[in-house]
Amino acid sequence: MPKAFLCVIYVEVVVEVFGGVFREFLHFSAMHRVGSASNGNNSTRPRKEKRLTYVLNDSDDTKHCAGINCLSLLTSASSDGSDYLFTGSRDGRLKRWLLGVDAGICSATFESHVDWVNDVVLVADSTLVSCSSDTTLKTWNAFSLGTCTRTLRQHTDYVTCLAAAGKNSNIVASGGLGGEVFIWDIEAAINPVSKCNDATVDESSNGINGSGNLLPLTSLRTISSSNNMSTTTTQTQGYIPIAAKGHKDSVYALATNESGTILVSGGTEKVVRVWDARTGSKTLKLRGHTDNIRALLVDSSGRYCLSGSSDSMIRLWDIGQQRCVHSYAVHTDSVWALASTPTFSHVYSGGRDFSLYLTDLQTRESSLLCTGEHPILQLALHDDSIWVASTDSSVHRWPAEGCNPEKIFQRGNSFLAGNLSFSRARVSPEGSTPVPVYKEPALTILGTPAIVQHEILNNKRHVLTKDASGSVKLWEITKGIVIEDYGKVSFEEKKEELFEMVSIPAWFTVDTRLGSLSVHLDTPQCFSAEMYSADLNIIGKPEDDKVNLARETLKGLLAHWLRKRKQRTGSAAPANGELLPGKDTASRSLAHSRIEVDGSSENDSMVYPPFEFSVTSPPSIITEGTHGGQWRKKITDLDGTKDEKDFPWWCLDCVLNNRLPPRENTKCSFYLQPCEGSSVQIVTQGKLSAPRILRIHKVVNYVVEKMVLDKPLDSLSGDGSFGPGFSGSQSQHQTVGDGSFRSGFKPWQKLRPSIEILCNNQASNMLFTSLRCSLMTVHEYSMDELTDIRGSTLIIVLSPEMSLATVRTYIWKKSDDLVLNYRLVQSRFACDYLACILLLDVAVSSASGLKAFN
Repeated sequence: MPKAFLCVIYVEVVVEVFGGVFREFLHFSAMHRVGSASNGNNSTRPRKEKRLTYVLNDSDDTKHCAGINCLSLLTSASSDGSDYLFTGSRDGRLKRWLLGVDAGICSATFESHVDWVNDVVLVADSTLVSCSSDTTLKTWNAFSLGTCTRTLRQHTDYVTCLAAAGKNSNIVASGGLGGEVFIWDIEAAINPVSKCNDATVDESSNGINGSGNLLPLTSLRTISSSNNMSTTTTQTQGYIPIAAKGHKDSVYALATNESGTILVSGGTEKVVRVWDARTGSKTLKLRGHTDNIRALLVDSSGRYCLSGSSDSMIRLWDIGQQRCVHSYAVHTDSVWALASTPTFSHVYSGGRDFSLYLTDLQTRESSLLCTGEHPILQLALHDDSIWVASTDSSVHRWPAEGCNPEKIFQRGNSFLAGNLSFSRARVSPEGSTPVPVYKEPALTILGTPAIVQHEILNNKRHVLTKDASGSVKLWEITKGIVIEDYGKVSFEEKKEELFEMVSIPAWFTVDTRLGSLSVHLDTPQCFSAEMYSADLNIIGKPEDDKVNLARETLKGLLAHWLRKRKQRTGSAAPANGELLPGKDTASRSLAHSRIEVDGSSENDSMVYPPFEFSVTSPPSIITEGTHGGQWRKKITDLDGTKDEKDFPWWCLDCVLNNRLPPRENTKCSFYLQPCEGSSVQIVTQGKLSAPRILRIHKVVNYVVEKMVLDKPLDSLSGDGSFGPGFSGSQSQHQTVGDGSFRSGFKPWQKLRPSIEILCNNQASNMLFTSLRCSLMTVHEYSMDELTDIRGSTLIIVLSPEMSLATVRTYIWKKSDDLVLNYRLVQSRFACDYLACILLLDVAVSSASGLKAFN
């Protein structure tokens, strides 16, 4: 017996004595070393499967839908001589805008990042480099239609900032949370393997073992990308970027000089660090700020540095003399963005106070250019104007007189910047608050307001949202579209108006971090929700067929990929029961042990209308396969060339093999008993079970069938079936099918004799006020009739379309097994339809008291 296996057994013994900490390690080890079915089944804490997320896009996909974090300008492009603006957003995308005199036209969208884009720079006028909160840097062909050429995975936390040297240099520096700073030669970068800290990382750390040492570089994995899709290649050697070690905490700002020899950085340590960018060695520290440093600039020669801080101050540093030359108090809050004129004589600054200022670095004269409605995140000077990015999804261009900023001071309304913080020093000559020079921007590139509030409705198919402009919309997530735009109405009132008394398991989660709806599917929870085809209005499908919402949604999302894949391979998708291609024997055994055939003998590849996603504004998929990291791509851009390893195995097993992973119990157990004093009784043995979505009228059918056919349990057929659509057994636990009376007299309204199903909740006194009138009607009985039924009891008839899950959630409200009672309806109380009845123990003192419930 191998020694490693003996070690596992020893750990298991220790687990039995000392508790659960070692049990988790045992299961982790066994799961990765032994691919057996028994091992997976015995694990109490199986590893978390990779999720699939799809991001819903607004109808106008040419706009950003979240705050703009970064800007980069290219003037007089060598390709066509035009001016271009590149924007990076919190929606995870970059866009290229062709700039005209009075308009900005979106000419490309760069989509591959799976989280906020935090910074972007241009290298050699043709390569775009971006960084993101997804911990990666990506390089792009700046003049393509969105081609990502490489993904660099070196940071272990959010990458917050970039700095690029001059146009003729390939040097780019990156900084992030965790104190990491790397200096890259973009042209030479393949895949970095060095780290600036010694923390223990996992196998995704690109060449670092558990002790923090470099592994032998014989076969390094690089993540290259074509058409935004990550792929895996093998390289014989890897590129090691220069690690600038020294930061103990997060880095928020970087800047470098024209030649790329000097690098400055700042963050939560409140000091400006200066580095030799050629070696990554520390040169000096500049102290003076009293809060986080959020913005940095270095002049072309590398002598002077400007810094903006959360202490509201701007400081000018002489790097050679290692001292602060001037301090400028112009802002009333944090300074987050700086931009200087080419000669480094004037600085434009913006920040958390929504204001944009121009300051003369020599005379200290300042002027308030404009005031917006959102905090300013980044600035880009463009000839005589300046582009302003903020937490809003729109970008504004303001007049700036960048070629001759003195013109602005000649207009008046200027003031002298103080040396201390605003609260103590800055005043205008007249002693009043400065007046903005400009009231309106010269040009605005509009975005779509970000979603700031959402609510998943009870039907688990609709999500109500409210955006930053106050507009309330209703989304259908199984189609990815807005089905109703209510305008600027009360979100809470609309939520109450759309309330439905239905109970459907939560099969997805939603967040709005990217400014739009991101729908997350995690196995096996996502496969817990089912509905009848009739409820989804699926034409041509039997109305009692159950439809798994997640499976049909996945088929809709991957429909384009499946078609392209079929065209490429020249064969149809695998038949039900066939294992996924490309797996080794152990993997196939493991996959086979974790899935079950869902009961259908054919692979239904049809996408039903309720699950057809828009092709004009398709959602984007974010997921992760068995190799590489996360990737993001529009569903219409999945051209079928992507290997199966790029998707989670459970997604492919669902759409290719029509199989679902094991799920939690989808049955509802209940007892069916005659009402007290009822003369009608049917023979049942113990507890019954049925799908949670089973309607109450199906229970009525079951009772009627027992009564009409008068078949005792011992007369069941050999296969355990009882009548059309029912199943049962001699055991203590019977099953009520959801296909009752499919081949008999189908309309349940015409069944005779009439049966009522009652749920007698003893705690129902307080329930009445929470019930929705749309799901019930009150019998118009006289007081005598109500009293004859059950003393002082009011009878409320609920919809026969109510499911067992709804009854249990909203009426029964107890952890015990549901108890339903049945009785034959007397002729004078016969209704137009059969229903589930809730008896509320409400004392009725007079006939006028009934009017409150009518």
